[in-house]
Amino acid sequence: MKISGRTFVVSGGASGLGRACVREICAGGGNAAILDMNEELGSTLAGELGASAKFVPCDVSDTSSVAAAVQAAVAWAAETGKPLGGIIPAAGVGSAGLILDKQRQPLALEAVDFVLAINVRGTLDVVRQALPHLAAAAPEGADGERGVVVMVASVAAFEGQMGQVAYAASKGAVAAMTLPMARDLSRFGIRVVTVAPGPFDTAMTAVMSDKVREGLRKAVEFPARSGRPEEFAALVRHAIENVMLNGVVIRLDGASRMPSKL
Repeated sequence: MKISGRTFVVSGGASGLGRACVREICAGGGNAAILDMNEELGSTLAGELGASAKFVPCDVSDTSSVAAAVQAAVAWAAETGKPLGGIIPAAGVGSAGLILDKQRQPLALEAVDFVLAINVRGTLDVVRQALPHLAAAAPEGADGERGVVVMVASVAAFEGQMGQVAYAASKGAVAAMTLPMARDLSRFGIRVVTVAPGPFDTAMTAVMSDKVREGLRKAVEFPARSGRPEEFAALVRHAIENVMLNGVVIRLDGASRMPSKL
């Protein structure tokens, strides 16, 4: 699989890890369809990258919005002559909350639904609606590969901290669906890889307190810092290009292991 000459659908592509993936794809000679709710950030990024990027408004929690965005991305791919090569559902949210607080009040179901709707349902919906188009692409190379799905989990899938029940559940679901999805798609020559990042510098971590950010930094063995979005994007690029990476969840965390609390 080559990035050059192919189109990649990136949800959550206007900021954070998704934006870094968009930049990496365009730098590699590919096109990136930026699916995001933030029109200002998405349009600015597309304008910066020029003809190799297109912003498409999309709310991944709304299946009709996903359908319209995927159709727009597929139509653009046809116009540019760069067929679909991959799907990167990078839209994600976090919402901290104890399953039972000090007042013995349970976690609000609305908070759980919000996280699951975007991190799990949104991921699945973007992938499932784009897959028929990816499976229709002409096979490439001796292996007959058609494309790759690169999903985003988190180290919270394996060692979620206090207050992360909903978030850990959502990222655990993404990690768990990786292998069965790869098995489902093997007949079409489509691979599935998931990256589980540790602490990274994104908009999600930017709103955390200095104390929490410092605690996360101390959890990383080496290098003693948070990850940079471009380092995440570099691994995504390798996942796209290395045909033997399939059905696997890769931790990208500087040997960090999350403590129970910070």
